[in-house]
Amino acid sequence: MPGMVLFGRRWAIASDDLVFPGFFELFLRVLWWIGILTLYVMHRGKLDCAGGVLLSSYLIVLIVLLAVVICTVLAIVCVSMKGTICNPGPRKSMSKLLYFRLALFLPEMVWASLGAAWVADGVQCDRTVVNGIIATVIVSWIIIAATVFTIIIVFDPLGGKTVPYTSAGPGHLDSHESSQLLDGLKTAAISVWETRMKLLCCCVGKDDHTRIAFSSTAELFSTYFSDTDLVPSDIAAGLALLHQQQDNISSRQEPEEVISHSPGNPQEAELDAELENCHHYMQFAAAAYGWPLYIYRNPFTGLCKIGGDCCRSRTTEYELVGGDQLNCHFGSILHTTGLQYRDFIHISFHDKVYELPFLVALDHRKEAVVVAVRGTMSLQDILTDLSAESDSLHLDIDLQDCVAHKGISQAARYIYRRLVNDGILSQAFSIAPEYRLVVVGHSLGAGAAALLAIMLRSSYPQVRAYAFSPPRGLLSRSLCEHSKDFVVSLVLGKDVIPRLSVTNLEDLKKRILRVIAHCSKPKYKILLQGCWYELFGGSPDNFPTELDGGNQRDLTQPLLGEQSLLTHWSPAYSFSSDSPLDSPTKYPPLYPPGRIIYLEEEGASGRFGCCSAAQYRARWAHEAEFSRILIGPKMLTDHMPDILMRALDTMVADRPACLTCPGPGVPSVDVA
Repeated sequence: MPGMVLFGRRWAIASDDLVFPGFFELFLRVLWWIGILTLYVMHRGKLDCAGGVLLSSYLIVLIVLLAVVICTVLAIVCVSMKGTICNPGPRKSMSKLLYFRLALFLPEMVWASLGAAWVADGVQCDRTVVNGIIATVIVSWIIIAATVFTIIIVFDPLGGKTVPYTSAGPGHLDSHESSQLLDGLKTAAISVWETRMKLLCCCVGKDDHTRIAFSSTAELFSTYFSDTDLVPSDIAAGLALLHQQQDNISSRQEPEEVISHSPGNPQEAELDAELENCHHYMQFAAAAYGWPLYIYRNPFTGLCKIGGDCCRSRTTEYELVGGDQLNCHFGSILHTTGLQYRDFIHISFHDKVYELPFLVALDHRKEAVVVAVRGTMSLQDILTDLSAESDSLHLDIDLQDCVAHKGISQAARYIYRRLVNDGILSQAFSIAPEYRLVVVGHSLGAGAAALLAIMLRSSYPQVRAYAFSPPRGLLSRSLCEHSKDFVVSLVLGKDVIPRLSVTNLEDLKKRILRVIAHCSKPKYKILLQGCWYELFGGSPDNFPTELDGGNQRDLTQPLLGEQSLLTHWSPAYSFSSDSPLDSPTKYPPLYPPGRIIYLEEEGASGRFGCCSAAQYRARWAHEAEFSRILIGPKMLTDHMPDILMRALDTMVADRPACLTCPGPGVPSVDVA
């Protein structure tokens, strides 16, 4: 930090990012130099041949050139190790060293070309020498190609537009010019991000929904990333520091008192019943993922179990719509749910932006018509996730401020139209009119399931929804409260998705700015110690941060270090409330659906949840407990459906035997 300025433009790399690449290049160059020197010393007597003088000159010049390069790279590494993230002063000579290092590539390229030409002429010398020269030429071109690739990676398309204003900012311009500058930068940033998204998702398609999703995603990314002078390694260092700080604060807190409930306690009985329901309906949410999740969960036997279904042709017993390997999908669904062919009303694997796969089945055990919505599994689904603006819902309920996540609400509307307009639900209830409607899903599917239940409740008052690991940024406050009567969400451990919203991401950005501004250690030490801590644990007290969690206060005034991390035209520069991500119209605060069951980990298990079985305790939780993103190795693994299913298996096995017997006065939710 900040991004280096070379050739009159900003680059997406800081002057303290060259320690690890420099050491790697230094290692290769030294080995290469020793090899060339050894080759020359041991075989120079064999160069008395046609063209030998040229090869001898080539090796001598290469040895000298490599020595100069090694000294330059060593100087770059030493300078890059100085200072801190927010104190680049000791590294002010870095630009001159890089200019010199880049200038050395010219003779390297010339010499590599000459070496290739001489070898191609068929020099008649000792074969060992010739092979050594060939290897030298190949290594030279590999390093040159790697350097060109690195330059492409760290190239910032907006670097040339932002550099003239990084020091002075637009404050020296009048209001009209300043407004034009900001609008121009914003438009350029959105265009760059939209181009990146189109390149990344080039095979998604070009329909109207896709174009809208690209535009929404580009605007979100440009708003979030364009107002800071952070490079990717700064964010990685900030996340490492936040994890250690978070664990340090947790270790200082008093352990929570565990309140025991008598078996007849209504709240405890209701929790037991809902846990059993979650355990049952999670099978449907997992089945909606089709064969990929089934094979992932059963790597050795899964393919054998569904192989026959993949090759079997069934066209009359069930209705399949869209997608590839449909019979494989259906085979995995049968094995996951334990249902029969005749129990399925509709299965759709049609997958586009704002249009999610789903299935409808008759669950005779619970006497329910189950609608299961698939979670994120494709680039189209990711674009649906990232369409994070708020979208108004037109519902037949008397509520103020009915808004929700745009992408997920569009996906819920699509499924609603399919279920109602295509008569899928009517067909299901014509077969089982006494059954209740249950909507389930995991991740993206959980958000769509909750919104779908809200839309269907006017027609099906007894509808219930089970949302497994739903995104936090889903519903407005009024819809969140409304959904508590019929939606149950389940959150596991440190899962990041139930804590993920635009508001929480903005909070995370400010926390990263604060923690790296207060850190007194160089970045390479933060990253090394952070990697060690993530892999092997340790005491967070031994890690580099001067922050004390007990003394934190609201970030209303920027410290000098934090201020230096923000671009001077950023609305967040003054830490005012008019940050684009705090906009009450486009990105209002959104909340998770329904009541929340929190499976909280007890004790310590493997760092990534794969070395030992974790133990959990279940409790009702308030949405405020998920108002901050937690950093840790399990923030991603706890979201995986197979990990959640394993945790539910453990929880249900350890609960009392009266799971299916609700306490007095508790509704019979286990039949839902």
